[in-house]
Amino acid sequence: MRALYTAATGMAAQELNVQVISNNIANMRTTGYKKQRAAFQDLIYDHVRRVGAQASDQGTILPVGVDIGGGVKTVGTPRLMGQGTLSPTGNDLDVAIRGEGFFKIQVPDGTYAYTRDGSFMMDAQGRVVTAQGNPVQPTITIPQNSSQITINAQGQLTVMLPGSTTPTLVGQIGLTRFINKAGLNPIGDNLFTDTPASGTPQDGIANTDGFGDMQQANLEQANVEVVTEISDLIAAQRAYEMNAKVVSAADQMLQSTSNMFR
Repeated sequence: MRALYTAATGMAAQELNVQVISNNIANMRTTGYKKQRAAFQDLIYDHVRRVGAQASDQGTILPVGVDIGGGVKTVGTPRLMGQGTLSPTGNDLDVAIRGEGFFKIQVPDGTYAYTRDGSFMMDAQGRVVTAQGNPVQPTITIPQNSSQITINAQGQLTVMLPGSTTPTLVGQIGLTRFINKAGLNPIGDNLFTDTPASGTPQDGIANTDGFGDMQQANLEQANVEVVTEISDLIAAQRAYEMNAKVVSAADQMLQSTSNMFR
């Protein structure tokens, strides 16, 4: 019976939907995390009686047809790149982006990745790095014995050096943007890599040419809305249960048919 397979596709789709929702909820406290959603499409139809076909020799046309659907399929899990809430931390090297752009990070193989997670720190050489020790681009080295680290809205990092009465500029944190942010490839560790779907990386300066500005001593929280995720989870659970009931009903119908011919 076709209904068994149709309902099975619905169960598989809702199982994936729950997996996406659970990952969103699991990352609700992950800095810079961007939530995902599951996108579905109906499967190909069996056109038993095509709409618009000729119904008689007199040329009458069928106003409706008989189309039997084959179920549902997952077509993607797009990532929603909306702004997350900024949360103050009091840490001088924490930086949040308010608006467009990603921090550019050099990973160990020499290539670049991109992130909205601005929880930076210094390594043993004084470089500004991520929690995994990957340097922020362009590379910035903070001199020893410096104090009063300041990062302005454009990403300029200044410090006070011993014996100086004016701030010294030691580097500029850059930003990168993409035509299609949803086309970035997530690789874990709060990092993304560019793909043909994302478009070519466009480097620039914060607070200029459409880039967002930087907020020192703040971090961008995940853009996960807990109430929405819980309501979506309940809806997915109910949809799964309904598809399971269809499987059970179809099985009972098959058993009844088999008993009739014994």
